Amino acid sequence: MKVARVITYILLLVVFLIGGIKASAQVVGSGNANAAEVTYDNQGRPIKKTDQSGDTLKHRDGSEDSITISFRYYDSSHLHKMDSSINDFNKISPLPFTYTDLGNMGTPARSLLFAPRMTTGWDAGFHSMDVFRWTLEGTRYFTSTRPYTSLGYEMGANSEQWIDILHTQNRNSRVNFAIEFRLTNSPGAYKNQNTNNSNVRFNVASQSKNKRYSYNLIFINNAMNASANGGIVDDESLTSNGLSGLNSISTRLGGSGSGSRSPFNTSISTGNKFSDRNIYFRHSFDFGQKDSIVGDSTVTMLFYPRLRIEHLLQYSGYNYQYIDANPVAADYLNYYDYLATNDTVRFQDKWTEFNNMLAVYMYPDKKNQWQYLKLDGGLQALKGNFGNGFSRNFNNIYVGAEYRNRTKNQKWELEALGKLYVTGTYVGNYSAFVSLKRNVQNVGSLEVGVQNVNRTPSFIYNTTVNGGNLSFTNGVADAGSYTAKSNFPVLTDGSDWGKENITKIFGHLYIPKLKLDLTGNYFFYTNYTYFNNFFSAAQSSGAFNVLQIGAEKETSLSKHFKWYFEVYVQTKAGNGPVNVPTVLMRNRIGYEANFFKNLFLATGIEARYFTPYKADNYSPFTGQFFYQNDVQISNRPDISYYVNFRITRFRFFGQVSNLNTMNYSKSAGFGFNKYNFYAPNYSGTGTWIRFGFKWMFIN
Repeated sequence: MKVARVITYILLLVVFLIGGIKASAQVVGSGNANAAEVTYDNQGRPIKKTDQSGDTLKHRDGSEDSITISFRYYDSSHLHKMDSSINDFNKISPLPFTYTDLGNMGTPARSLLFAPRMTTGWDAGFHSMDVFRWTLEGTRYFTSTRPYTSLGYEMGANSEQWIDILHTQNRNSRVNFAIEFRLTNSPGAYKNQNTNNSNVRFNVASQSKNKRYSYNLIFINNAMNASANGGIVDDESLTSNGLSGLNSISTRLGGSGSGSRSPFNTSISTGNKFSDRNIYFRHSFDFGQKDSIVGDSTVTMLFYPRLRIEHLLQYSGYNYQYIDANPVAADYLNYYDYLATNDTVRFQDKWTEFNNMLAVYMYPDKKNQWQYLKLDGGLQALKGNFGNGFSRNFNNIYVGAEYRNRTKNQKWELEALGKLYVTGTYVGNYSAFVSLKRNVQNVGSLEVGVQNVNRTPSFIYNTTVNGGNLSFTNGVADAGSYTAKSNFPVLTDGSDWGKENITKIFGHLYIPKLKLDLTGNYFFYTNYTYFNNFFSAAQSSGAFNVLQIGAEKETSLSKHFKWYFEVYVQTKAGNGPVNVPTVLMRNRIGYEANFFKNLFLATGIEARYFTPYKADNYSPFTGQFFYQNDVQISNRPDISYYVNFRITRFRFFGQVSNLNTMNYSKSAGFGFNKYNFYAPNYSGTGTWIRFGFKWMFIN
């Protein structure tokens, strides 16, 4: 009930703010009928309109079946168009091809590419389902000439379903709001494998008539729930089972009746429940220089910001837990050497975070609003609740600076930013980032940069007690004298760990004429902190580095056949406890054509392959993927057939995946039961059919 009331108050506040801005715009707008004669170039400079066809917010005839819509991401000035392509089925999936999960849509997932966490300061340490989260950085601010709605739905075998809804509209030229909802639900093929992930995001952006005051309000709610079965007990049991029999195979966790096969039952009896709620409110006021444009018979007043005062408030709540409502003590003891004597096994960390930040922007050139210097500072207040009545507050003060400059000729773009924690628990943590980009018209672009992060290991690693190890009694961590330890069952060697330091040097080259995209990343890592089994964590004091090179290429094989090729090559130097596939590639050969003017078709074969390597295992007890050096994963390529088409604003996607599981033996006959593995004891399924659509509506 408390959550419902909070959400209700938020929505009422949003309605009040939107209504107030709209009413204000109507009153002020009545005295400035000539504003429609002014538009702005790509540098934000005002120019007189000569043709209203270039006005992205002009009034349109109600019968006109067209729309002009664009968006930019939070804290970015780059404009993007909506993607209506149909050549890749994976565009409707929340899981990129560079990721692998535990065998069911919505289960914990990790990147096959080395991708360390490049953030500084506080971090709870739970990221196994981050790929399904919506974030502040991924929030889109839209500009649309008409209300726009997108409905997406996908369903697959075993009642798998995915729903995606977006609605955005401009109330007027200065107010836009967007509402997004996504649901991922899949009972899975194996016992106790059901998932239920949902995301909600609402944002509103507004600017006053005189362009001095603006605000952004963002609300994000993520709920990721995934049952955990610990993997199958015996790999040999797969050879005698088809798709219909996988649910009968014994698993290491989840006793009889613990998992649900119904798509309408979203309860998780054994597994991980990760959730977070975030509210961001950012507003600013500009000081600057007035100017005017003289029209044929009018004078339009303008404003150039030279100094901006910005204030940001953020409130977030995080809840991470593992729960087993019906633990089988023999399984815990046999497979994990863990004594589970309680009726329920539960580990839980809860956090609340409050950020209060003030920033000052300075614009040295009034005719180039993409050049500015930003100085900021803020207070972060954290409270952690770790079960058994233990909690602790943390306060941190940080400062930051940022400089961005996109030159007037659009050829050079520089970005430099830094952040430093000056007091508090995370004092000495810092991050620094510099990138330089060069654009050459009709040739391409080159970007190079470097990033360095010095960070305290994530909080889940903070488990030492008086210099010793954390112990357990009846599945609960012994309290001892500790007051700031995670409630999750993490064991360490008791030594004092240093801060992690990560340096990343990167480059990106794009050549549109060749349809070629090249990337390169070099990582240098010291004090790498990691998990090495289901409960134990460690830190590698030595240094190691990883080199990563990638390429994407589109090739026309004939008039209608195209080949899409993506490849990444990785190599590690040093003794770092990291295993990654040396090569990861995806090939897609498809037939693409246009029929009857409005029908666009794309169909073909897609294959993903990564070289054999010792893949990380997963511990649901800590919510972590962990390093293992015993079991090597060696798979066939993942092969799928897809057929997609688009008719005006309707897009259909269909896929038959896991064709690589085709198998024939004299004893068992023909079947799709040659399964791939994605972690030790975690196998995939046989053929899996998915189909869905995305339908865009213009109101």
